[in-house]
Amino acid sequence: MSAPNAAPYYYVPGPSKWPLFAGMSMLATMAGAAGWVNGASWGPMLNLAGILSTLIVLYFWFGDAIGESESGKYNARIDSSFRWSMSWFIFSEVMFFGAFFGALFYARSITLPWLGDLDHKMIWPDFAAHWGGTGPAGTIEPFSTMGPFPIPTINTALLLTSGVTLTISHHALRAGHRAKTAFWLFATILLGATFMGFQAYEYMHAYSELNLKLTSGIYGSTFFMLTGFHGFHVTIGAIMLSVMLYRVLKGHFTPEHHFGFEGAAWYWHFVDVVWLGLYVVVYWM
Repeated sequence: MSAPNAAPYYYVPGPSKWPLFAGMSMLATMAGAAGWVNGASWGPMLNLAGILSTLIVLYFWFGDAIGESESGKYNARIDSSFRWSMSWFIFSEVMFFGAFFGALFYARSITLPWLGDLDHKMIWPDFAAHWGGTGPAGTIEPFSTMGPFPIPTINTALLLTSGVTLTISHHALRAGHRAKTAFWLFATILLGATFMGFQAYEYMHAYSELNLKLTSGIYGSTFFMLTGFHGFHVTIGAIMLSVMLYRVLKGHFTPEHHFGFEGAAWYWHFVDVVWLGLYVVVYWM
């Protein structure tokens, strides 16, 4: 937002086709995913088509919003609305990850000891009540659990460093140093991309050498759900920061008014905090 005080009113855009197109695209994405996991031949193609169409819709939809901002249609009231909207969005993401952390806690701290007590030995005589156990013979293929070294620890350092570089970039923008802003923002994006590269390698290592898969009991499902969704959020955050880098280079922000940058930074710092929780709970405990 370059000129939030230009308009003396609360700008309300006219009817838009993008919400309808976004809903249709996301429906296609999820229908394709459902077909894919159930072995339907059309599932992967429909899923890919849904993802691509969603990205196209977002490109044009956010492009409209950027155009409205740069043309001076937004004011301080719109800025406040954006801040509240981003705050509630991040809160919804907190609850999203909270559900998975809750599932992990319930499985490991409540269900696991309960299934391993003396009363259940007759039902599951071969069950070992320790996290990462393989269950009764023949139910789950043997696998090894994932430790914190070296890749998870390297990724922790990468994300923590990216939080620092993003903060430097933000302070540079507030000081009016556009070149410095772009440099440190690019460094942040590069660190995020490196994180994703290491996570892809970690997944290949888990599948090929540890035999750790999504089907490896509750350990495998919670591990891949938590780390996989976090990796997805890192990817989304890197895309958001890339758009902000493009806008910085185009001269869209001013030192006083740059909520687009701030909103992306909030999201990235949220992703950093979630990873710290994952690093401790998933890899160390």
